[in-house]
Amino acid sequence: MLRIQTFDARAGGNVIYKALAHPLAAEAITQLYARLDAPVALYDPDGIADALLAMYPAAIDSLFVHDVAAVGQERGGLTARPLIQIGASGARTVLIATFDAAKTVARVRHMLPPDATVLTLDDVRMPDTLLTVRGRYLDKLNFATNFAFFRDEDGLSTRVVSANYWAKYGSTEVRLWLRLFDAQGAVLATWEQTLPTGPGGFSIDSQDVRRRFNLPPFTGQLFIHAIGVAGHDIVKYAMDTYASDNGASLSCTHDANAWPSDRFAGLPAPRPDEKVVLWLQNSHAVPIPAGTVALDRMGAEQPVTLGQDVGPFATVALDVADFLPGLHWPAQVELRTGRHVVRPRYEVTQNDRVRIAHVNVERDNLRPDPGIPSLPAEMGRGYLLPFPILPRARFRSVFQPTPMSTAQTTLPVRLDVFNADGTKHGEKFLGCLPRNHDLAMDMDAFGVEQGHAELVYDFRDGGEADGWLHALFRYEDRTSGHVAESSFGAHIFNTAMTYRDEPQSYAGPPPGLSTTLFLKLGDTSRHSFAALIYPASGPWHAMSSTTLQLYDSSGTQIAETPAPIACSGSAIVWPHLAFGAAALAAAGPDGYVLVRDPTCRLFGYHGLMDEAGGFSLDHMFGF
Repeated sequence: MLRIQTFDARAGGNVIYKALAHPLAAEAITQLYARLDAPVALYDPDGIADALLAMYPAAIDSLFVHDVAAVGQERGGLTARPLIQIGASGARTVLIATFDAAKTVARVRHMLPPDATVLTLDDVRMPDTLLTVRGRYLDKLNFATNFAFFRDEDGLSTRVVSANYWAKYGSTEVRLWLRLFDAQGAVLATWEQTLPTGPGGFSIDSQDVRRRFNLPPFTGQLFIHAIGVAGHDIVKYAMDTYASDNGASLSCTHDANAWPSDRFAGLPAPRPDEKVVLWLQNSHAVPIPAGTVALDRMGAEQPVTLGQDVGPFATVALDVADFLPGLHWPAQVELRTGRHVVRPRYEVTQNDRVRIAHVNVERDNLRPDPGIPSLPAEMGRGYLLPFPILPRARFRSVFQPTPMSTAQTTLPVRLDVFNADGTKHGEKFLGCLPRNHDLAMDMDAFGVEQGHAELVYDFRDGGEADGWLHALFRYEDRTSGHVAESSFGAHIFNTAMTYRDEPQSYAGPPPGLSTTLFLKLGDTSRHSFAALIYPASGPWHAMSSTTLQLYDSSGTQIAETPAPIACSGSAIVWPHLAFGAAALAAAGPDGYVLVRDPTCRLFGYHGLMDEAGGFSLDHMFGF
């Protein structure tokens, strides 16, 4: 496993990780290492030696620290020694592992070997033109980055869609620095794209990129770096996979989640008539060693490893059946990657249709929370995981609880089912499920024509909870056979009371809940839609104050319409019906709808739908 810290909840992220992982840093560190003249001493003032040497191995002879508590610790395979001994180290090169290093160098120079060359991580900084905050290199806004699965091959294309939501926080000039890697990790193209000055929509289409740079067919990953941002350091997007050869395939998936994890879950085993391929994409400039990546049936603890290296920034297709032959849905698969990849995608081929979805981070830093089973009555039903029941006449809706923490051994859950008008239709206790369960429930059993359901904790048979409750949702067109699937986790929704960091989405301090969700528009052959849900852990407003706001590609609002939803109710909204063809034409291909509500937090799923039985679906994102 890579010894890297990829997320720090106190700081909102680990900026040093993102600084080291940037593709330009990888190039610059290679050049820096070429200047190392042995013997080499590493001074580690910020405690990043593990990450630096894990991501960029180097021949370092000695390691020095100034914190007496760290003396004797192992970092990067070296034992830390007191800084005051560095002068006697005999080093010809001293590498000081810090950015903005001038003051640090000045303070310790008198302690260093007199003839040693001093190098710092300032030598691997990105150019100032790519920085949002030039005066502080490790400001998190300098590393608003993410990866996207990106393909234009075999009749399938991809399109990244989002909006310049940074403009709402004061940004005036935002642009994207983009780098496309092929399956071998080679750089196919590097370019920039300027975003609208206002909160306008934008897209990056693989067909356009391929034409622009005269590229051969490719499957790889797109690195996205936003510059000039404010408010958010995360690049959020939706990614469509569509058939560019007029085929039937269509799917949508969420952003990549910029933080690598040791394990991921929510990968379904194939049905007998399906092929499930995991797209493994190396997020770093260091190879993934053979034996690091493994697939395992959830709860079996019998991982089957990949017996080959995966090159820097490379993409490899792994057939689940090659690792776990004979394993079929509704069994679940756990993925182990040793923190080498961000959230991977998986692709399911069934007949002539292809769909793509994502797995989720399986947390290794959570333990059961004894406070959840004893939440007071004021918290209502507590944690809820809402998902839509699409119109029953056309769609079959299926859900499956998915363990999403290495410490989750039981899932004590119940299903609460609601009609679209918010009336409760029924409930079903699912039991205290074991980690290796294979439950997948068809919502047809409830007879709901259209509405939603919520997975909630229920401790009547015991069990533990950590608040990281997840599930996979699968939807099948009864006529065409087309399938879409999504997955997400639970939150506490719409109560005046709080528990830890829940509910989320406050406009100011509690209890001012609000909603801002992004809904892309469709095209000439497909209409976009959103399944909006108003979940409530306890009593809240009887009706939401939801509005749909239509924006054009410059970020100008051109129309608005109300879309109230009953508490514990749901609705499916269609922009082409809500606004009409003329307004959508005025919005343009990069226009979008903002789902706004200042009174409650909504949750939603969005996608595209055509007349031939094709559709896509994944959870929405907000900002």
